[in-house]
Amino acid sequence: METRQVTATALGPWPGEDPLESTRIVRGELGSPHLPFLVELPDRGVGSDALGRTASLLVDLSVDVQPYGWRIVDRPGRDLMKAKSALSTDVNVLADVAGTEESAAQDFKVQLRGPLSLAAGLHLHNGERALIDYGARRDIAESLAAGVGDFLARVGTAVPGARLVVQLDEPDIAAVLAGTIPTSSGYRTLRSVPGQEVTESWRLVIDAIRAAGAVETVIAVAEIEAPFERILSSGADGIAVPLKALTSRQWEELAGAVEAGKSLWAGVLPVNDASAALPRVQDAVENVWRPWRHLGLPASALDSIRVTPSAGLAGHTPSSATAVLTRLTQVADGLNQLALG
Repeated sequence: METRQVTATALGPWPGEDPLESTRIVRGELGSPHLPFLVELPDRGVGSDALGRTASLLVDLSVDVQPYGWRIVDRPGRDLMKAKSALSTDVNVLADVAGTEESAAQDFKVQLRGPLSLAAGLHLHNGERALIDYGARRDIAESLAAGVGDFLARVGTAVPGARLVVQLDEPDIAAVLAGTIPTSSGYRTLRSVPGQEVTESWRLVIDAIRAAGAVETVIAVAEIEAPFERILSSGADGIAVPLKALTSRQWEELAGAVEAGKSLWAGVLPVNDASAALPRVQDAVENVWRPWRHLGLPASALDSIRVTPSAGLAGHTPSSATAVLTRLTQVADGLNQLALG
C-alpha cells in the first residue's frame, strides 16, 4: 500500500508554443510523487484553446470558428482538423519525452472542459449559445462522454503504466446555474440550467471517464458561488478551487468533503498577475493550515490535498511558470512536514 502525501500539480494552460520544451519542464518539475499533466498551449492559436481542444474530442459533433467563437456545424472543417492535429502532436511529444525517462511518473493528468462550460462556449447555427437548448446540452454531454475513452486510451499508450487523472474544468458553472450568461444579442440572459441536470451531465461524463480506466476525476471551479454539493453528488473524486476568496461556510463544506474521503485540489498560489512575486512557502502553507486547524481537521488528513496555482499559467513566461511549479512542490513539502507531526 503506497503512502499518501500532499502533492503538487498545475491546471494545464502553459506559456509558449513548444510542446517538447513545455513537456520536459513539467515532467522535470513534477516528478513522483507529484502530478505532471498534458500541457495546453493556447498561444499556438485556434484549436489549442481549452474549448477547441475539448470540442475536438466530441463524437458525431463537428465545430468550426466564427467571429463570435466556436460553432457546432454539420461537417468537420479546417479549424477542427487543426485542433485534432495539435492535440495529437502533444500526445506524441508526451510519448517521446516519457519514453526517455529513467523513472516514469506514477500518475498523469489531462484536462477537459466540462459539459456545461462547453455548452456555454459552443454556439448553434443561429449564433446563440448551445446552453440555451436542452437537447443541445444533452447532445454535448453525451458526445463528450463518448469521446473520452479514445482520448484516454491514446494518453495511456503515451505514458504506459501511469494512472490517469482527469480534471474537468467548469469555469462558467456559477453563471450557468445562476442564469447570468448573456444571449448573443447581449440584451437578455440565458435561463439557468436546473441543478439536477448539471449533476446528471457531470455523472454521465464521470462514469465514462471511470469506465475508460481513470483513477480520479476532479471538477475545477472558481470559488465564487462554487456548487460543491452538486460536484460531490455527481460522483466526482474531488474539487479543485482557488483558496483566496473562500468563505467560512465553503471551508466547512470542503471539510465535510475531506472527511468523506474526497480530495481537495487547493489553489494556494495566486498567479493572475504574472509580474507579482510568489507568496513565501511558509505563508502559503499557513493559508491552508490555519483554516484546516480551525475546522478541527487532523494534520494526518492533509494527505487529501493537492496544491495548485489559482489559475492557468499561459499568461506567464516559461521561467515564471516553472518557478510556480517549484514553489508548489515546496509548499507540498511544507504541508507534508505538518502531516507527519
